Amino acid sequence: MTTIAHLVDDTTPGGVMRVIEHIQRDADIARLAHHRIIPLPRSGWAVPRVEADLIVSHLSLNWRRLPWLMQLRAIHSGTPMVHVEHSYTAAFARHNVARMGRFSTMLRISFSLFERIVAVSEAQATWMVEKSLADAEQVEVIASAIDVAPFLALHPIQKAPRVIGAFGRLEPQKGFDTLIAAMRASPRQDLELRLYGDGGEREALVALAAGDPRIRFMGHVSDPARAMGEVEAVAMPSRWEAYGLVALEARAAGRVLLVSNVDGLRDHASAGAKLVRDGSVRGWTAALDGLDTPDMVAIKRARVDASEATHWFAECWERLVVTLLKDKETAHAA
Repeated sequence: MTTIAHLVDDTTPGGVMRVIEHIQRDADIARLAHHRIIPLPRSGWAVPRVEADLIVSHLSLNWRRLPWLMQLRAIHSGTPMVHVEHSYTAAFARHNVARMGRFSTMLRISFSLFERIVAVSEAQATWMVEKSLADAEQVEVIASAIDVAPFLALHPIQKAPRVIGAFGRLEPQKGFDTLIAAMRASPRQDLELRLYGDGGEREALVALAAGDPRIRFMGHVSDPARAMGEVEAVAMPSRWEAYGLVALEARAAGRVLLVSNVDGLRDHASAGAKLVRDGSVRGWTAALDGLDTPDMVAIKRARVDASEATHWFAECWERLVVTLLKDKETAHAA
């Protein structure tokens, strides 16, 4: 059977590992190949000899990693290599990159070492091509996916939402400071905001909430579907987001979904999410104040799309793997 090796340098619970574990467990993808995870340290590593028909990188790309990648490419010159870009986006660059030219050069060189670059959203793919980080024919769009069956099992919301959930690490990326400030500015006393997750900003966010009884910190979530069942709407005020698995979960659960107008979150707008175009505190306050009876037609469409997303994910990976292995056979025959 075909063997695919997945290289990972961050095995902490989170979106990347959830997607890779879904690849391992999904029955449709399992018929295609045996998937093996190879954890790697972020520094001080030797370049391994990977015994696989295809190598898939889920690694963090940076200048320190580049010489290692070059060696990996040289050692496996006859093995197709794919990189899945889980992190870098247009909004990430705006918020985090001081020297855009240097950053772009690193990405161009890194991306050139792979046969394909997988973008996890249409918005991310557009950014890659427009910035000439990769050629259009090199980029494959495969939206991230997980098993959404536990979320589809939840009853969709059919009333005006009052309990709003925010899910994710309590870190600057997620924009929860903006959401808390927006909640505090809202005159609506019938709303409740529940933040699920933990992280380095917890103390600062608790201080920002200033004891507002409408704002609750729920801590780490071990069962995302159970937590989703406790809320009626989901807010994602992220400053950058390559795709946003929480948005997929919220759509599958039939929850009203509010998302920032950034990166991959825009992709969810066509599937029923409400785009908050003004990402300021004022814009999010207006979005919260404007929550009303959900559009059941839009929610039904969102649930169907979310259900089909896992099938589309499997089909896209199968098509990519088959194409690359055929190209490999053709090259060997020549």
